[in-house]
Amino acid sequence: MSESGPVSASSNAASSAKPVRPDEPLRLAYLSYRSKPTVGGQGIYTRHLTKALVDLGHSVEVFSGQPYPVLDERISLTKLPSLDIFNDHYPGRFPAYWEIKSKADILELATFSTGMFPEPLAFSYRALKTLEDRVGDFDLVHDNQCLGYGILGIDKIIPTLVTLHHPITVDRRLEMDAAPNFRKRLSIGRWYGFVKMQGRVAQRMPRIVVVSENSIQDIHDDMGVDMDRMRLVHVGVDPDLFKPDPSVTRIPGRLITTASADVELKGLKFLLEAMAKLRTERDVTLTVIGKAKPGGPSAKLIEKLGLADHIQFVTGVPDERIVELYAESELAVVPSLYEGFSLPAVEAMGSATPLVASDGGALPEVTGVDGETVLRCKAGDVDSLRAAIERGLSNPELLAKMGPAGRERVSELYTWRQTAMNTVDQYREVLDMRADRAAFDAKN
Repeated sequence: MSESGPVSASSNAASSAKPVRPDEPLRLAYLSYRSKPTVGGQGIYTRHLTKALVDLGHSVEVFSGQPYPVLDERISLTKLPSLDIFNDHYPGRFPAYWEIKSKADILELATFSTGMFPEPLAFSYRALKTLEDRVGDFDLVHDNQCLGYGILGIDKIIPTLVTLHHPITVDRRLEMDAAPNFRKRLSIGRWYGFVKMQGRVAQRMPRIVVVSENSIQDIHDDMGVDMDRMRLVHVGVDPDLFKPDPSVTRIPGRLITTASADVELKGLKFLLEAMAKLRTERDVTLTVIGKAKPGGPSAKLIEKLGLADHIQFVTGVPDERIVELYAESELAVVPSLYEGFSLPAVEAMGSATPLVASDGGALPEVTGVDGETVLRCKAGDVDSLRAAIERGLSNPELLAKMGPAGRERVSELYTWRQTAMNTVDQYREVLDMRADRAAFDAKN
């Protein structure tokens, strides 16, 4: 990146302790404003990337709000508690006055009161306040898609890199399109008000790590981030964990998917409708790794379609059980309208479970060639999805070839070790840019 790029002010350019040699282990502060441990890409990314970084010899301390991540035992967790407004038991609750103990708490409550999702903004200032007292402890800060205004303050005192998985503008657009009326669209627009902040912060960061070529283009188009600030680093899987299990017998007609049940982006409703059509011809069952919201759209659709006895929701289970669930399934299905990458797709492929996936977002880029490593369908098209599933279930010889081919693709391209190595390359580029700017300022 050119010297004219948005690096921190000269007075702070060299404030994060000693220069780091190219071969020296790094001291990393990793930020994640929320990290669901077993469901949700950010929690999985946090858990496995930080472990892989430690495996490479670097030290990592994770700073997180609720829900807290599950981490390798070698990694310390510093909790930066939010008001936990959106906890699993009472989502959307209004905090009591005695819970308000800091300026960040006031900011979180005030932002929530406007109808906007408050966690990224409030977390960024909690992280800034904490790191101001620990500047000498870290060489670099890695922000996992918080992009609150406080991240700009952190970058002034410690070199900072951001991972942006995909632009949340896509989530907003899809939910707005699905909204039944103007009032609902207005509410969705307020909720996603933080997206404008994320775009402003992303435009000013020296380096954005992005997980797919598709997301790079979308972030540029939707958020105005310059192409030369972004670098591609694919997400990975653990090939020693997500692997075939020959001791488990596949259950005929068993499908598996991972979905936040009522998130429009994940396309679960299209899979449910396709499944209902398939069940008029064959015995098909579905395992959903995720949680159904009681009385939510997915629960209502399952009841309407008469599928309750043929679907099981599984949540809070360890990775080993997820691998077993893949081994039990004839097909894994990713019916998303959009994916910035798709960890569930590569986890299924790594497990040698044949995959049906839509053409939404980065999925074609990630999953490979139709009929070789994936069975492709059109995003948001129930009949196309039904046909792709039928194509797989009717062709056991095809599935027998696709499973190993998918695993080979994942083993070659998508491992957490490779993700960590490529991420470290970006860390060192950010540190070099900061050192060059400090040297330039010292001469002038």
